[in-house]
Amino acid sequence: MEPTEDSRHVVVVGQGQVGLPLALRAAEAGFTVTGIDIDEQLVKRLTAGDSRVGDVPAERLAEALASGRYRASTDYADARDFDVCVITVPVPVHDGVPDRGAIVDAGRAVAPHLRPRATVVLESTTAPGTTEELLRPVLEEISGLTAGSAFHLGYSPGRTDPGNPRWRLENTPKVVSGVNVRSLLAVDGFYSRIVRNTVPVSSPRTAELTKLIEDAFRQVNIALVNELATVTGPMGTDIREAIDAAATKPYGFLPFHPGPGVGGHRLPVPRGLLRFAALAEEINGLMPTQVVDRIAAGLDARQRPVEGSRVLLLGLAYKRESGDLRESPALAIAAGLTALGARVRAVEPYADPARLPADLLCVELTEEEAAAADVVVVATDHDVFDYTMVARAATYVFDTRNRCRGESVERL
Repeated sequence: MEPTEDSRHVVVVGQGQVGLPLALRAAEAGFTVTGIDIDEQLVKRLTAGDSRVGDVPAERLAEALASGRYRASTDYADARDFDVCVITVPVPVHDGVPDRGAIVDAGRAVAPHLRPRATVVLESTTAPGTTEELLRPVLEEISGLTAGSAFHLGYSPGRTDPGNPRWRLENTPKVVSGVNVRSLLAVDGFYSRIVRNTVPVSSPRTAELTKLIEDAFRQVNIALVNELATVTGPMGTDIREAIDAAATKPYGFLPFHPGPGVGGHRLPVPRGLLRFAALAEEINGLMPTQVVDRIAAGLDARQRPVEGSRVLLLGLAYKRESGDLRESPALAIAAGLTALGARVRAVEPYADPARLPADLLCVELTEEEAAAADVVVVATDHDVFDYTMVARAATYVFDTRNRCRGESVERL
């Protein structure tokens, strides 16, 4: 079956922030798509038309379901007869070490359904070498087929920017690779049907390294401005004003802004590989603790101990206009304040409530809530928040995102 045939069966393993938009886009491009996820509750919600992914409106999911070209399932038996399988499972990080077990599990589950001339693509955020050294042996051993000759195998790093209305899957250039030329052509042929531009590279290792570079670039630049923010504040200078001024330079500069951390699913820098990037990761990882310490000092200056203080946390997602909670620094801030005995309430209009900490009380943002708090913490700057009201009603605001103005506001 040739790559241009609309009847091709596409399986997308993982129906989260990366997998669901990919699955729906493939269905819209004319493929028959099965989205597989081991989360039974998630699959039930998807089947009912509830995406809980900010970049996938309910209307879009409903249209895909109604077309008959998309369905969600927990059963890998529904992967039978697939022509293309894309693995987008998360790679959680434990003590700075990525756990690639989900990639292996997905490979083992789809391998029995692997047929000659089928294509498998890994999109999970992972270290260089994963596709060829970890996934390939699993697929070959179980299927009895050889990658590159009997079936196609490649890697394409997922690129998502939750909440960004301009850059979406279909108009963001897609890096593609294969274990050989035939695999590259197959991988490129698939993605060329669902995105405007593909960027072929010579090998999966190169594509995996591309993802590492992108993540390290973000880590390093955020760490730079975060560290500058911690040292320039006592000088009486405004780091944000300086960044805005630097951004007027028409070349050689890209503005990043300080915040409570990084968040988002990203690739941790392999230990011993990039010392500079590893240091940046360390700096960013400490930002939630610095925020908690600053809040504690601010409360103390107002004769309020942290223990017993009422805290209203605005935003729990890692970035604005998104419900993405992956590695969110706001959750770390909430946990840190709770550990010190604070009574933390949170406002989060976008995130899936089922994925929030069970012990975290979520409320609506009202003038009464803001006034009742000993401190309001702007952790994620969703546009729906009324920052003018917050600055007026609250006695103390700690703003990590530079959205509030007023005498009660202390900024990171």
